[in-house]
Amino acid sequence: MKHNRKLNIFLIVIIIVSIIPLTACVKDNVQPVSKTEYMLGTICTITVYDNKPESVIDKAFARIKEIENKMSVNKPGTELDAVADAAGKNFVKVSKDTFYVLKKGKYYSEQSSGAFDITVGPLVKLWGIGTDNARLPSQSEIDEKKSLINYKDLLLDEKNNKVMLKRQGMSLDLGGIAKGYSADEAVRILKENGVKHAIVNLGGNILAVNTNTNGKPWNIGVQDPFKTRGDPAGSLNVTNKTVVTSGIYERYFEKNGKKYHHILNPFTGYPMDNNLASVTLVTDVSIDADAMTKNIFYLGVDKGMDYVNKKNGLQAIFITKDKKVYITDGLKGNFKITNSNFKLMDKK
Repeated sequence: MKHNRKLNIFLIVIIIVSIIPLTACVKDNVQPVSKTEYMLGTICTITVYDNKPESVIDKAFARIKEIENKMSVNKPGTELDAVADAAGKNFVKVSKDTFYVLKKGKYYSEQSSGAFDITVGPLVKLWGIGTDNARLPSQSEIDEKKSLINYKDLLLDEKNNKVMLKRQGMSLDLGGIAKGYSADEAVRILKENGVKHAIVNLGGNILAVNTNTNGKPWNIGVQDPFKTRGDPAGSLNVTNKTVVTSGIYERYFEKNGKKYHHILNPFTGYPMDNNLASVTLVTDVSIDADAMTKNIFYLGVDKGMDYVNKKNGLQAIFITKDKKVYITDGLKGNFKITNSNFKLMDKK
């Protein structure tokens, strides 16, 4: 059943992969090389617009696979499993990759006061959203798992690259940040191999390398959060930027006519419930955007706008459940609505 779902996703992506970016102008003598893989629990596509062999893309995917093997919650025997097994007992030595992402994750957990919390693992596993085991837990189950969530109980020994969870039963979930790190690393590998024009798209985490081959910005589509991937609500032009979206369309299940999406609120134990359908961030580093989207989604439009406006080099697009779109000042004149079902609003 899981295999069939992956296959269906692949078929969809083959159709829509050209939509994001919406335009990818290339010189006549340059043929883009593109490859799609299923990694990190999502569809990952890398397209290079230089005269480079496919083996360059393979190197980038090999790096993503390396990260996945260390940090995935869907694979047995990862470093995260080792940390969970030793929870409440002892420190565990991890790779530089995992330590770096955990340190970043704890930083953004602190910045968000726990709205984004990388120790949310027990709650994520309980709900199982995005897996064949998705279900609506009882309140007592939620309360039990919720009590195990506290980023302050993640101890980091930077000198020795060791980490420890203070209480037995705790576990980590890097699904809200590892994808961004993977995108950053994939771009690093591409650039080391001479790539100057590329798009890395890891399930909605998009990183645009430089300009397109004609020297113009990339035109990136922003997902319609009420449709499956590939249907844009609007678009914007970017150069050397990451565009990262979190929304209710990504993973969810339905029970008794109600949708339960994957963006969980560590404070309530349930999916976050406000007027937002999606948040898209535009900035320089994908790991940062990946972590911040969850906190900004939690904050909602008004407080989210305030948060973004205080951050240098960060812009945002908010799409509400009633299909209103709010953008930060830096995107005015750039972001365009491409779907008439949505309405661009003045700043609140």
